[in-house]
Amino acid sequence: MAQLTGLHIYPIKSAYRLSPASAQVEPWGLTGDRRWMLVDETGRAVTQREEPALGQIRVLPAPDGSLTVTAPDGDRIEVAAPSTAAGDPEVKAEVFGSFFTTALVSAEANAWFAGRFPGVRLVHLDDPLSRAVDPAHAGPGDTVTMADGYPLLLATTGSLAELNARIAEDHPDDERKAAALPMERFRPNLVVDGTDAWAEDDWRRVRIGELTFRVVKPCGRCVVTTTDQETGVRRGPEPLRALGRHHRIGQKLIFGQNLIPERPEGFTGPLGTLHLGDELTVLEHA
Repeated sequence: MAQLTGLHIYPIKSAYRLSPASAQVEPWGLTGDRRWMLVDETGRAVTQREEPALGQIRVLPAPDGSLTVTAPDGDRIEVAAPSTAAGDPEVKAEVFGSFFTTALVSAEANAWFAGRFPGVRLVHLDDPLSRAVDPAHAGPGDTVTMADGYPLLLATTGSLAELNARIAEDHPDDERKAAALPMERFRPNLVVDGTDAWAEDDWRRVRIGELTFRVVKPCGRCVVTTTDQETGVRRGPEPLRALGRHHRIGQKLIFGQNLIPERPEGFTGPLGTLHLGDELTVLEHA
């Protein structure tokens, strides 16, 4: 039986994960996922692609929407959630050519982040309806937070096991390069166990627990997957080398699938809750 064995939320894009036993799903993704982001002076997203150490920033959300942010050295700051509706400064942010309006945090919070990552500012997406999903892969009204492009990313342990087997085969004389990679390298929201390797490439619609999702696009991988998420250190060419040799689709190195939650037309409230152990059923194949 295929079932959900991992849930991951990234309150600040590219920062360290939270891994709860359950998570509420909204039309634009898991509640609290990637509603905050670091940007440069132009508003462009700053991620682990540019700053691998960003993954070492720990984030704890509070019920009032604020964050407690902790650096690797233990230094900590409380960050209130700004709002454009309340008159906080606006920043036009960009993620891969997608532009949308965000709210800028306080000068104190920005100084804290800029002291660690020069030139950055922290912004908050207070209106999750303000950024549309790429219409080539979405329906009317589909929106996303500050994830790379889609509300949720799903990966399977079966595919990870196959990829790690291929990596080991490709490096028979180098134990370090052949070492198995953890799922955290791929920063998924949902981890599913109990499927064949690469089975998710053929899914088009799935039900997990009480919720249904459209499987809209495979996830092309980048240099972030080469970064150890526990240390913030780049570890070499894997898994990109192995994906290029063994799981390339077109020009993309593929691991995981992007999902959009199904919802009644015009509905913008919570859709339900996912729990570890929820069964996954494939409703439609390609």
